[in-house]
Amino acid sequence: MGEFFGTMVLMVFGCGVCACNTLTGSKGQNGGWICITAGWGFAVMLGVFTATTLGAPQGDLNPAVTLGKTMIGIYTWEQFAVTSVIQILGGICGAALVWLAYLPHWEKTEDRAAKLGIFCTAPAIRKYPFNFLCEVIATFFLMFSIWMIFSNQVGTIPAGLGPYIVGVLIWALGMSFGGPTGYAMNPARDLGPRIAHAILPIAGKGSSDWAYAWVPVAAPLVGALLAYVVAVAVHVF
Repeated sequence: MGEFFGTMVLMVFGCGVCACNTLTGSKGQNGGWICITAGWGFAVMLGVFTATTLGAPQGDLNPAVTLGKTMIGIYTWEQFAVTSVIQILGGICGAALVWLAYLPHWEKTEDRAAKLGIFCTAPAIRKYPFNFLCEVIATFFLMFSIWMIFSNQVGTIPAGLGPYIVGVLIWALGMSFGGPTGYAMNPARDLGPRIAHAILPIAGKGSSDWAYAWVPVAAPLVGALLAYVVAVAVHVF
């Protein structure tokens, strides 16, 4: 329940800031990249608080993060699989709520690609090997930085502070690595809303771009695995 509602909250605020900045007639239209990256940082923070409050002590919201933690023994592989599905379902529901919140604006927005971009990521320059590499690098630093932040070498972080720090990390990653691919770094963040885009009766929508969908699903998992390999090599665990 924690991972479902936490990921739903993540998408409500994350897809919500994209809708606010993109849709025609929105008061926040053209707010800019800083606004969007800040919104996603806040979205992660609020999602983690929600997940932990409702019983998910790790508050992953992300199958790539769950995979990294599975590698160090926090979860079993069965828990990884079930948690990932729940996170994706939460992503679908969160994106659907954003669609409802902005219901009059979809018809007024003519740009179909822009409408899709509210739900999921797309590359600025479509070259799949480089798009994949960017997502791997971004997710590597997501997972590696989480382990650095919560390392025993750093010391105990006061209760309740962790989600704020992770929110700042997401903000920083968006500012640094968001340009090429939109920094998905999270299969549930991309696949859940992409499914929502495909099934919802969004006015004037176009393709859900399934040809690209494998990149933000597979690359974050690879990035998390590489972060584990490096973290083991430098004796983080």
